[in-house]
Amino acid sequence: MSGGRLTLLLTSPRLPAGLLTREAWQVLEAADEVLGHPDEPQVAAVTAAGLSVADPASAHPDLPLGRDLVARADGRAVVWVGSSDADPGLTDTVAAEVTRLVGAGVTPPDVEVLVGSWDPPGARVLDLVAVMDRLRSPGGCPWDAQQTPSTLVPYLVEEAHEAVEAIEAAADAEARGAVPDRVAVVEELGDVLLQVAFHARVGEEHPHTPFDLDDVADAIVTKLVRRHPHVFAVDGSFGSDAADAGAVEANWEQIKAGEKAARGDGDTGPLAGVPAGLPPLARATKVVSRLRRRDAADLLDGALTDDDPAPTAVAGRRLLSLVAELEADGVDPDQALRGVLRTLDAAATRPGPPDRDR
Repeated sequence: MSGGRLTLLLTSPRLPAGLLTREAWQVLEAADEVLGHPDEPQVAAVTAAGLSVADPASAHPDLPLGRDLVARADGRAVVWVGSSDADPGLTDTVAAEVTRLVGAGVTPPDVEVLVGSWDPPGARVLDLVAVMDRLRSPGGCPWDAQQTPSTLVPYLVEEAHEAVEAIEAAADAEARGAVPDRVAVVEELGDVLLQVAFHARVGEEHPHTPFDLDDVADAIVTKLVRRHPHVFAVDGSFGSDAADAGAVEANWEQIKAGEKAARGDGDTGPLAGVPAGLPPLARATKVVSRLRRRDAADLLDGALTDDDPAPTAVAGRRLLSLVAELEADGVDPDQALRGVLRTLDAAATRPGPPDRDR
């Protein structure tokens, strides 16, 4: 055995088959022999391009694939079209065979791994879509199949809260100079992403107005582009004079108001769109911020100067006044309170001093 080259062609199963680099096509076209599993989409694409692809199992069904490929590359250029499952163990088998040949004093073929296509950013989201489709389809998971948008809402809320907790815990750790638990952040954000994908998968089944994850992504992409004319303007200019973050925010609100008017939304008041389901402290912060941005602070002043003597009304005004004060200082009251509660929780869970009365 002497000379020869074995090329292991790796491709992304998340891209259309046949979408390969120029180098990959050149290597395929120059090869003395191209091999691959006949049921693989990439093999079908290469065959459709006019190249012959052989099935190694048809000639040597009992020979390990790695050894067979190395043997075929004796003095020849051989290409293996990688499978969509990445051919588990193949590179180890090839390496073992090359090592065996070298130990026996035989010159093995050169072996190279050529990446013919890469996963684009976000490609793993396609895997999530496929997993959700499998879980939701007949023969999948009975629990997943029974869920509706309404039954999923509690999980969406819960996962959002858990993501906030993980993010803020990581920020606290960084502020202390400790190592943040980034794995927890990734896991919790994944749970939130699952909820989006789950709702979209259920949405596909609606009998009258179905939608899928592409529709969800298209809606937010369209909105982001429309609300950032200073970024996505044709000439790249700041068409809205949004020269700083404050101007960007003001322009965002103006565009948002225009969208509501175009849709014919009846409620165009300063608090339109503030979710009623927000936790009270978070909602109060949002209300105060919105009233100030919409030049409707007089409504806030009116609420704070109300003379209702009921204890709960007085307490409510005191709380709202504190929220307004903190918001004016750039402090998020909800976030600040969560931070204090995390500190309290940590203190409560630490082992305390021994009880001297025992």
